[in-house]
Amino acid sequence: MRIFVVIATIGRAELVCRTIDFLADQSRPADGIVVSSVTPQDVAGVDQARGAPEVLFGEKGLCRQRNRALDALQDRADVIVFFDDDFIPAPDYLAIVEALFRVNPKLVGITGDLLADGVLRGGYSIEEAQAIIAGREHTFPPAITERHELYGCNMAIRVSAADGLRFDENLPLYGWQEDVDFTNRLGRRGRMIAASSVTGVHLGVSGGRTSGKRLGYSQVANIIYLKRKGTMRADFGNRLMSKNLFANALRSVKPEPLVDRRGRLLGNVLAVADCLRGRVDPRKILEM
Repeated sequence: MRIFVVIATIGRAELVCRTIDFLADQSRPADGIVVSSVTPQDVAGVDQARGAPEVLFGEKGLCRQRNRALDALQDRADVIVFFDDDFIPAPDYLAIVEALFRVNPKLVGITGDLLADGVLRGGYSIEEAQAIIAGREHTFPPAITERHELYGCNMAIRVSAADGLRFDENLPLYGWQEDVDFTNRLGRRGRMIAASSVTGVHLGVSGGRTSGKRLGYSQVANIIYLKRKGTMRADFGNRLMSKNLFANALRSVKPEPLVDRRGRLLGNVLAVADCLRGRVDPRKILEM
């Protein structure tokens, strides 16, 4: 089984160099690592990382960058593992992914149960992530949960099941919910799971991201777009939208140091207004 790791990145060269280097510590090494980026500055120093990653360049946007990798690996990989550039996998991540795909021929996608997600607490350092992974408890048998969608920061797909599928480039820049859209379509072709034995830490570090206003617009516009498209469950989308609107409104009074809550709230309001006028479109963030 040929397993390739794909990492899309922009503007975080130092971080992506370190995360790629850690992939050399996998007990089951990747058959290849593909880094999809925009400019040489985005991957400065990557050639010094262990694992000899292959680098692809092209237009920016998470969906576009991941699609470039899918195109490049279509006939070379049996399994593609997508990692965010700030995800640190446990050292047995790829080995367990391979084992699960081998014994479950109808399995088309796997996402790991995170040991910790820095998005929820302002970020973790790589050293903190390593300590969390080293201190993890192993449960037997590992928990397996059926999933409607996978978490894009760490997800593995069976390439044969994803034939013809691509990330929706109408979700520009960071994509926001592109993982839900892609894996909802993938899940129609087989079984998808989350596994407690497939794990790691999402650092959730800031940087390499876009403005609060753009993100806020996407938090509403992308959900409406995907609900209409039929790739996001209405209950899931409504909960997510309500949660973000409430959090941005409440915390805009006293925002966290590294979060542009007021910008996000403004983006939310603009998207709601566009929705009421029948003009909401995820691509509008490109004009902001």
